[in-house]
Amino acid sequence: MTEVFPDGVIVITDPGDPRVSDFTSLTDMDFRRRMEQPAGLFIAEGYLVLERVVAKSLHIRSILTPAKRLPRVVEIVESIPLSMRPPIAVADEETLRAMTGFDMHRGVLASVHRPPTATVSDICATTGNIAVLEGLVDPTNVGLAFRSAAAMGFTGCLLSADCADPLYRRAIRTSMGAVLELPWARGTRWVDDGPTVVAAGLSAMALSPRGEYADLDEVIAGLTGRRVAAIFGSEGDGLQTSTMEHVEAVARIPMAVGIDSLNVAATVAVVGYALRCRHGHPG
Repeated sequence: MTEVFPDGVIVITDPGDPRVSDFTSLTDMDFRRRMEQPAGLFIAEGYLVLERVVAKSLHIRSILTPAKRLPRVVEIVESIPLSMRPPIAVADEETLRAMTGFDMHRGVLASVHRPPTATVSDICATTGNIAVLEGLVDPTNVGLAFRSAAAMGFTGCLLSADCADPLYRRAIRTSMGAVLELPWARGTRWVDDGPTVVAAGLSAMALSPRGEYADLDEVIAGLTGRRVAAIFGSEGDGLQTSTMEHVEAVARIPMAVGIDSLNVAATVAVVGYALRCRHGHPG
């Protein structure tokens, strides 16, 4: 017996169907990087992220889901005015796998128009501390860093030009949608962006695991009452020398013997918590 779907639902049987071309080869990072940003779209994956997209009133181009997940998807999008509701496509698991390159365990994919891009000055104008990410090329690390930053009260995030795209599917997923909530902007290098940040009244504090630097609590105590731009580098190379030379302070998180560093997401969480405890404001 042929399954009957609600009006407006598109049944896809060909992985190459142009109506769902936004969802092609989702595991090919190079292809997606070349395709998504020029097309002005990003891919939201999972019910939670789709709910955040709808709550933010972002423009959804189309939705793709297995037939068995359709009722939940319809429930999520029913708050969108009918005239603006996106087309929903359904397909069987084999077709979905051939199209996307993986098994869809999270129930739904949505192609979404990218929101307007913020500027460095926009992020500096937020009310609390901001996180600055330098050289994080792994989308998972970017997403996890955003999740920690949002949870610990940072009010904005700046990314160097070489950081992975926060709106890459895996970054959005690992951030639990935080990249859609926490304001962010892509800058260039700290030596270029730093003067704008400092002029906005933020104190620049770099993080390093090296033992010659003062402990985090000591450094933060000297910055009490001031907004802070906390700068985090990649787990491999750390912060650039030029960045370290253009900050007000450098802090380290004391480690137990035998452990030299934390991953970047954990570092963001520790620093954010320490700042919140010391400063008494949300950031």
